[in-house]
Amino acid sequence: MKKLIFDPIRKKRVVLTPEEGVRQWLIKELTESKGYPSHLMSCEFSLTINSVKYRADLVLYGKNMQPLLLAECKAPNIKITQKSFDQILRYNLALKVKYLIVTNGYKTFLAQVATETGEYTFLTEIPHYNELSK
Repeated sequence: MKKLIFDPIRKKRVVLTPEEGVRQWLIKELTESKGYPSHLMSCEFSLTINSVKYRADLVLYGKNMQPLLLAECKAPNIKITQKSFDQILRYNLALKVKYLIVTNGYKTFLAQVATETGEYTFLTEIPHYNELSK
C-alpha cells in the first residue's frame, strides 16, 4: 500500500514519493520559516515550451500575482548537477521568475535571475517572502 501525505497547497492527500517528500519539506520551510503565503503557491504547475508540456514542481507568486519563484525538487538520492539547473532554466524561459531554487532536501541552491539579461547570481540563504516581494 502506498503511503500518502497531505499536501497543503493542493489540499489533498498525495503519494509520498521521495521527490514529494522533498517538495513537502520545502513548502513547510518556505511557509513556516520564511513567511511565504501558501495561498500564493502552486504545485505541479503546467507550462508549455515549444509545444512541449512540462510541470514545474513549485511556483510561488508575488503580491501582484506574477510568478516570482520557481522550485525544482529532486529525490534525496539524486545529485544536483548542471542538468538540474538546465531543467529549471528551461522552465524559466516560460515563467521569467526572479528566483530559482533547486533542492534534493540535503543541498539547496538558490539563484536570483536578472530578467533582462538572464544572468543569475547564487544566494546563500532563501530570503524571507517580504524581502522577495518588494
